[in-house]
Amino acid sequence: MRILVSGGGTGGHIYPALALIRHLKSQDKSIECLYIGTENGLESKIVPKEGIAFETVKISGFKRKVSIDNVRTIFRFLNAVRKSKKYIKEFQPDVVIGTGGYVCGPVVYAAAKSKIPTLIHEQNSVPGLTNKFLAKYVTKVAVSFPDSAEFFPKEKVVMTGNPRASEVVKKEYKNSVSRLKELGLDPSKKTVLVVGGSRGAKPINDAIMNTLHHWSEKEYQCLYVTGEAHYSKVREQLDQEEVEIRNIVFVPYIHDMPAVLNEVDLIVARAGATTLAEITALGLPSILIPSPYVTNNHQEKNARSLEKAFAAKVILEKESTPEKLMNEMDSILNSEKTWLAMKEGALHLGKPDASATIEKLIKEVIQHD
Repeated sequence: MRILVSGGGTGGHIYPALALIRHLKSQDKSIECLYIGTENGLESKIVPKEGIAFETVKISGFKRKVSIDNVRTIFRFLNAVRKSKKYIKEFQPDVVIGTGGYVCGPVVYAAAKSKIPTLIHEQNSVPGLTNKFLAKYVTKVAVSFPDSAEFFPKEKVVMTGNPRASEVVKKEYKNSVSRLKELGLDPSKKTVLVVGGSRGAKPINDAIMNTLHHWSEKEYQCLYVTGEAHYSKVREQLDQEEVEIRNIVFVPYIHDMPAVLNEVDLIVARAGATTLAEITALGLPSILIPSPYVTNNHQEKNARSLEKAFAAKVILEKESTPEKLMNEMDSILNSEKTWLAMKEGALHLGKPDASATIEKLIKEVIQHD
């Protein structure tokens, strides 16, 4: 089987694509893959490192208001469609999969117009412009949240979950040496993981740094991933403290996040699609502080989907005071009943077999066409 994949711009579009490719290759080593991205996008740095054939097209997104840039974007789109058709003719894929971002627009459109079976995957509860546009052309639409189904043609939608979820529940994480112990924490204690993304999030950082003196009295502990951008300032502040700070450990970044997620009891995080896929697959209760700086405010809508299922508590960034954050942590970790109910809510939403479900859908799409 030959599979052409396109998606880019952010890790939320790229990592699910790579997770799916890894799964497919683990099931059939003869599978050949081609990934089409942009030359300057994040995918151009990440995908080739995976040993996947990589080609590029030039494309940009539409502005949401009338602009001369939109005229240029139309010409770039048409040129990208022509280039995509060239790649398709050369590679002869059995199926073309788009995982979001501007780049998959011309690629998947070109495939649909070339009568190639097509599939798009939507990670968020509110779809982006590209997937909304492609929905009328593709064979099937895979979604991660039930809430996003209403934006697509009903007969095309299949609830699959996010392929990233499949990787975080691997058995090897359950049986490995405790990462919490290696990081200086007690594996026997309940643990809250606080993370604001690879670069961190200043409002979350400010809230946590104002709770330092409360941790010594807690029966649970905290692992705080500051983000590399904030770590030096955090260390400076800690060095100025006159009393010992206990029950909390600071690190700039965690490279093996799935291993850590398998050991913690609660996570405080943004509400990106990849994070939510991982934590629902594991049944991990969460306190979500959605970023207000994203398109269509989709992170809050993602978070509300979990809140509705009693899998998470949502604190808006403007309301993320140290007191509110600590109170919510206490209410979850000090009540076994609350914690178990949230775990059950998260597991109900989780799709740990997302990659296998999409693999089955791919085969159906190919046979259908």
